[in-house]
Amino acid sequence: MKLEGRKVLVTGAGGFIGSHLAEKLVEKGAKVKAFVKYNSQNSWGWLETSIYKNEIEIYSGDIRDYDSVKDSMKGIEIVFHLAALIGIPYSYVSPLAYVKTNIEGTYNVLQAARELNVERVVHTSTSEVYGTAKYIPIDELHPFQPQSPYSATKIGADNIALSFYNAFNLPVTIARPFNTYGPRQSARAVIPTIITQVLSGKRQINLGNLKPTRDMNFVKDTVNGFIKIAECDELVGEVTNIGSGKEISIGDLAKLISKLMGKDVEILQEVQRLRPEKSEVERLLCDNSKIKKYTDWEPQYSLEDGLIETIRWIEANLNIYKPEVYNV
Repeated sequence: MKLEGRKVLVTGAGGFIGSHLAEKLVEKGAKVKAFVKYNSQNSWGWLETSIYKNEIEIYSGDIRDYDSVKDSMKGIEIVFHLAALIGIPYSYVSPLAYVKTNIEGTYNVLQAARELNVERVVHTSTSEVYGTAKYIPIDELHPFQPQSPYSATKIGADNIALSFYNAFNLPVTIARPFNTYGPRQSARAVIPTIITQVLSGKRQINLGNLKPTRDMNFVKDTVNGFIKIAECDELVGEVTNIGSGKEISIGDLAKLISKLMGKDVEILQEVQRLRPEKSEVERLLCDNSKIKKYTDWEPQYSLEDGLIETIRWIEANLNIYKPEVYNV
């Protein structure tokens, strides 16, 4: 399946990964509709500043509202479902919000797709469903471990998506990216947290646990992975990891970023940023052999190259961040 000329809907298109994906789909010649969260300011999120703003059809709705979800999908051939609540700390504060958005929202997309005979649904998972690695690298058969309400709701959403494939033959494929970073990412994520604190002139950087490792992926590589998975007929009904196959600890990541920025900083652990003990995911390292087997996807960015591009973007847009505030 090729995306050129196809009518495509991206949910969560105003967000970090969603906006990059919507733009890439325009570049590939798809007819893109962006589902963005309804708000009184009629803000389209990151698509407000996109160079493709006038080439993307905007639909304002709420992923929790079946009526608006189904209405947005009329005439659509392919759906990329990215809309979700993703901040892990806030999932400790309001687990129910994650159930309603991540589980019920996914049901709305699937049921509407089923009723409207959509040709393909690409559902977005997360490496957080794996929890702390029981073995490495982590392949798609690794057991689920719901170590946070966020991960629990994504496990639920993933399984509902697969159930619609098994029970109703809905052509669903699941993309499971590991940790994505890059321009436009919110300060809830660790890389913007580090960069913004350094740029604000802080000599002491406040972070959470420094020991866990993550498999970091530049957003353009993640987006290319989504597209390769969507175009691959053999991956329908399957879960496919997107990751670099390399890991780095949070502490070493902070040191690398400060080195790339030419700053000498002290890295501190702040208690309020720590996850509950049993909720911390200690190690994530992707086995990306499946996506490489079925597609020609390969990471194009090294960690250093991706970080340099991210640093430059955040430096030019530092005014939208609040480095002095811990963003939950």
